[in-house]
Amino acid sequence: MSGYLLQQLVNGLTLGSLYALVAIGFSLIYGVVRLVNFAHGDLMMIGAFSTLGLVAVGEVAWAFVPLLVMAGGFAAGGVIERLAFRSLRGAPMITGFIVTLSASVAIQNLGLMILGAQPRNFGFPSVFRERLALGPVNIAVIDLAIPAATLLLAGAVVLFVQRTRLGIAMRAVSENAVAARLMGISLNRAVLAAFGLGGALAAIAGLFWGGKFGQIDPLMGFVPGLKAFVATIIGGVGSVPGAVLGGYILGFAEVAFVGFMPSEYSGYRDAFVFALLILILLLRPQGLFGREEEERA
Repeated sequence: MSGYLLQQLVNGLTLGSLYALVAIGFSLIYGVVRLVNFAHGDLMMIGAFSTLGLVAVGEVAWAFVPLLVMAGGFAAGGVIERLAFRSLRGAPMITGFIVTLSASVAIQNLGLMILGAQPRNFGFPSVFRERLALGPVNIAVIDLAIPAATLLLAGAVVLFVQRTRLGIAMRAVSENAVAARLMGISLNRAVLAAFGLGGALAAIAGLFWGGKFGQIDPLMGFVPGLKAFVATIIGGVGSVPGAVLGGYILGFAEVAFVGFMPSEYSGYRDAFVFALLILILLLRPQGLFGREEEERA
């Protein structure tokens, strides 16, 4: 039983890390523009298929693939901001909600048209498939690599936001966009940085998702994206540490539901996740690290 419990803890840590990577992007974007980007999860698909394309070319060393995938995710996030979000600044939240859902559907259908609906096998370096003996269980290297990469990237984002000029500009825009503009801060640059960073993290999450589960498809990012949004709400929208903590809480809760409930209930894992969302909204709408504030017009 101890071995089984340890294995479930590792599974929760890995799944929570994937949710956390995507949730950080949700928090960054909402913190700057006060809109929820429901097309954000689809950048996981772009990252996964970008990886597949780079590997198929055969001339790119695996050591450089994650960097190129993150660069592609940054660019994709910037394109989404320029085409779908820039014209929405100051619009009611419901308008942004509709537009981002439309962008998500457009990305998914474009992926289906170009890539087809058939799932693709996702190759990953064999070293990540090796298993290490840790006490009573054997753990795959990728199950250790994903949390390590997530914590490293989360720490880098926090340092970027707190220590760099562009990060400070993003925080200023988050606090008061009008005052930040009067102080000479470029609103477009700060918003683009938020979308780009979020896109880079979602793209690398897509790479890890494919490496963990072995298959990818054009619709793979929608449900994990929604769950990452739930993680964002749990931690507190706009808080990077809250997004990370929310991702891990959700990952452990989902794995515990599947691992310790009777098998006939395992198919209801998604219902459990969104029931948890309702519970959080009822008990603490601002999340664990969020703060109450008046909605901006």
